[in-house]
Amino acid sequence: MLKPVIQEEVSGCGIAAVACLLGKSYSEMKAIANQMGIYAEDEALWSETQYVRTLLASEGVQCSATEFEFTSWATLPDLALLAIKHHQQNDKNFWHWVVFTRVSEESYVLDSASYLPSNIRTDFEAMQPKWFIEVSLPEELLRNS
Repeated sequence: MLKPVIQEEVSGCGIAAVACLLGKSYSEMKAIANQMGIYAEDEALWSETQYVRTLLASEGVQCSATEFEFTSWATLPDLALLAIKHHQQNDKNFWHWVVFTRVSEESYVLDSASYLPSNIRTDFEAMQPKWFIEVSLPEELLRNS
């Protein structure tokens, strides 16, 4: 079972979501990201998808090449990065990264926000995803999760 990773920076949701998928701590994933020139304060981390794709690929994780529009919780793949809290500022899209997972017909969202009472969420109606990226974990990561 995947475990939530709490973001340690206001804008670190992308780093935390990748850490969650890889079974790493926030500080471990932040160090890897920083070595690759990816920083939480760079708004591209939560306004573009390339940084999370690059982080996942560096650890052998495959994800869909494009984003898919969210239509329903039931039609999501068993593992996905979701864009929630979508908004625009100065004609630029921004969002909050979370991880959706379905295990044995039970679905939940792992949300890195530090202010939540629980980072394992099932309040689906409150999240309102805009789109998602399908994720496929390598067998060794699945065994460790």
